[in-house]
Amino acid sequence: MFLLDDILLWPITNVVDVLHSLAVQEMYDTESIQSDLKENQLLYEIGERDEAEYERERARLESELDAAERARERLSDKVVVQR
Repeated sequence: MFLLDDILLWPITNVVDVLHSLAVQEMYDTESIQSDLKENQLLYEIGERDEAEYERERARLESELDAAERARERLSDKVVVQR
């Protein structure tokens, strides 16, 4: 009976695992946040952003990056994030 349950439920659990991995990857995409940090720096250097706005955005992005790195570290043993 358990073998039959495993065989019948395997495709569903596999799809759920893949969807969960994709959601985690998108929610905690550290490369995207690092790219936003570089863009913020560039906008400041070319004069599109004033210093106050630059510092505020940098602090927000760094906080978001820290949270994403901690979340990925905690989930690394539970979820396989593939690129």
